Amino acid sequence: MVLNRPMKTKLVVGVTVAVMLAIPALATGTLTEVGSVGFGIGNPPVTGTTGATGKTGKTGSTGKSGKTGKPGKKGSSGKTGATGATGTTGGTTGTTPTSVIGPLPSCPSAPCEVVSETTGMQVKVGKTSAPLTIPRNGVIVAWTIRLALPTPGQIAFFNQHEGGPAEAGIAIIKQTKALTYQLVAQSPLVQLQPFFGDTAQFPLATTIPVQKGERIALTVPTWAPALAIKLGATTSWRASRPKSTCTSSTEASTQTSQTTAGSNVQYACLYQTARLLYTATLVSTP
Repeated sequence: MVLNRPMKTKLVVGVTVAVMLAIPALATGTLTEVGSVGFGIGNPPVTGTTGATGKTGKTGSTGKSGKTGKPGKKGSSGKTGATGATGTTGGTTGTTPTSVIGPLPSCPSAPCEVVSETTGMQVKVGKTSAPLTIPRNGVIVAWTIRLALPTPGQIAFFNQHEGGPAEAGIAIIKQTKALTYQLVAQSPLVQLQPFFGDTAQFPLATTIPVQKGERIALTVPTWAPALAIKLGATTSWRASRPKSTCTSSTEASTQTSQTTAGSNVQYACLYQTARLLYTATLVSTP
């Protein structure tokens, strides 16, 4: 899958660490990237290519032998040969890495599929079930999203049909029964278009307290090009949509995102072979 430009990573790690240090209780906590299984966050960069070895300089010519002196006199010393030229230094600059480890969003390839007007929760990635479950009590200090670089035509289409410019935020939800989840907290929404083609991390000015067992969902009131497709039946996510509307194209353009604090909503629609490309940074409390 080829993007119009190399996908880059914009991880504002320094800001996240600064947030931790500013709050003494966080500085001693454990840092966990929730939902990062198979995502590629934290992997080492690709190593650049090694430059060519420089050529060895030529050896200087040997000096001529001195003439033999007459009896009683010393012969004169031969001249020292000239020093050979220094070889050219081999190149050392590696190529700039352009690849991204982990799944990529579908756009601008065809089909260009996006998350639209809903709150989504990843429920399985390979053998890992509920990868966005909070593993221990703590606070969310940042969240990360991997975005495609749609074409101008695709951007105009989604802006027109999905309620406006791309934006998203995270939601903290907890299961109340079966497929019903209650909205516990949410982050501010972020305009996404300036970050198209990048993996961007957004530190939270106000951290979000979370409890073990709660889930992290992605709220998209309009649309977000952060959906990887064709990943196999062991990868799936759920949307906050009624069961009878899961395959309806009209429903995909109907506002169903969960944004009212304390509300209980059914996440009845299961979408297999696809992954929402987001994670969240948790700092556990001591």
